[in-house]
Amino acid sequence: MDTPPESTGSDRATVEATETFVAHRRLLFTVAYEMLGSAADADDVLQETWLRWVEVDAAHVDDPRAYLVRITTRQALNRLRSMKRRREEYVGSWLPEPLVTTPDVAADVELAESVSMALMLVLETLTPTERAVYVLREAFGIGYDEIAAAVGKTSAAVQQIAHRARRHVEARRPRRTVTARQAEAAVEAFRRALETRDLQGMLDVLAPDVVAISDGGGIKQATPRPIMSADKVARFIVGGLTKNGVALSVEPTTVNGSAALALHVDGQLDGVIAMCVEDTRITGLYYVRNPHKLSHIESETPLTLR
Repeated sequence: MDTPPESTGSDRATVEATETFVAHRRLLFTVAYEMLGSAADADDVLQETWLRWVEVDAAHVDDPRAYLVRITTRQALNRLRSMKRRREEYVGSWLPEPLVTTPDVAADVELAESVSMALMLVLETLTPTERAVYVLREAFGIGYDEIAAAVGKTSAAVQQIAHRARRHVEARRPRRTVTARQAEAAVEAFRRALETRDLQGMLDVLAPDVVAISDGGGIKQATPRPIMSADKVARFIVGGLTKNGVALSVEPTTVNGSAALALHVDGQLDGVIAMCVEDTRITGLYYVRNPHKLSHIESETPLTLR
């Protein structure tokens, strides 16, 4: 029997680096996803982070978690800036890539809100640096000095950016919260109304000023602009998604930390509807139909973030 070769110091360092990276992977993915709104791009950022991390001499790193967050943030910032043109050229309304999450994410109110479709859309209105600072500070409670090292600013500048971003987000985010159970009840009432083509039942669960946004990415049909008001949204949903001769099935799921629906037409996944619920009524409908944003929905294991 041949004697197995002895592992080198380099091999041991790679194994240790891998173990450290894996231990913090969920956190790093969530940071990247909240900055980018795309699971695919977040995965690419983590790959880039890993390639840089294995080249680092761990003996000179006092806090591996902080160091990894710093690398991830810088890579996500670079990608976010390069994505600007892609977003400007996007056909129709753009929505974040839906992320199938485990029920425990919904139970964590702060985490669920930080990855919600409603808040992710608000974050789209921030500059890349503002978004990075907001995510690191508000969603993860990271200190100003650590954020400053990640974004290449002074601590004082980061505090000003954080204040500006927080004020901007607070002016636009949903203000009335509901429990996870109340949100699930509203989504279930919407599902029943959709399956039974019950226009009045849908009107009962929609807020008067509800807004519906659909994202087909120029590949599937979607409304070019948001639809506003309960009457218009209900008629669009009931009329557009329940056409005669189409076998429609609606399955409950959990997307971005909240109750949502997966729609199948003639047995094929057609889209995912995420919702924002306030005061027991639905105020926002986010219908993602772009196939590129749905490729992982049925095959991917639900994620536990952090």
